[in-house]
Amino acid sequence: MKKATLLLGTFLTLFFISCEGPEGPPGLNGFDGLDGVDGQDGAPGIQGQVFEIDGVNFTFDASSNLWSSLFAYEDYTDFEIFESDAVLVYRFDGQIDLSDGSTADAWSLIPQNFFVAEGTMQYTTAHTFVDFEIFIDGNFDLATLSTDFTDNQSFRVVIVPSEFLQSTDLDTANLSSVMGRMGVALDQVQKIHID
Repeated sequence: MKKATLLLGTFLTLFFISCEGPEGPPGLNGFDGLDGVDGQDGAPGIQGQVFEIDGVNFTFDASSNLWSSLFAYEDYTDFEIFESDAVLVYRFDGQIDLSDGSTADAWSLIPQNFFVAEGTMQYTTAHTFVDFEIFIDGNFDLATLSTDFTDNQSFRVVIVPSEFLQSTDLDTANLSSVMGRMGVALDQVQKIHID
C-alpha cells in the first residue's frame, strides 16, 4: 500500500508540476539598444547624449547688444528631449600642456565670464525641449568684441536626463566626470562641424 501511495503521490506531483496555464498578455516593447546605456544593477537604462559642435559663428543683434547662436536638437540628436532634462554646454578653451608632456582639451561650463579691457562679457545659454541658444552678453558695446570670442567657436553639449540628476551626485563643472558618470566615452561623442 505504501508503494501505491508513493507512486500515486509522485504521479500527482509530476502532473501538477508539468501543467501549463494560458499564455499571459504580451509585455511592453523594449528599447532597441541604440538609444542609451544599459542600466546597472537591474535599473532601466538612462538615456543621455553628448555631442560637439565646431565652427560656431555668432550673430550680433545691435538692438539688444547680444551675440547669439541658436541650435535645434533635431539637427544633432535622434531622441526626445524633455523639459525636465538638463542641458549642459561647455566651451572649448584650447589645449593645455600636462606634466607628462602630453596635451589635453580644456572645457569650461557655461556661464563663463571674461574680463576684457572694455569691461566684462559672459557666455550664457538658455534651452527648451526643442532647441538651445548660446549668448554672449556684456556691460559694454559688444559690437567691438574681438572675433576670438565670436567666430569659429567649439561647444560640447551634454543632455542629462532628469532621472540621472536625481539618482547621483554630479559635478557638472567637470566635463570628464559628467561623461564618465553617464558612461559616455570620448570616442562616442558625435562631432558636427558647421560650415
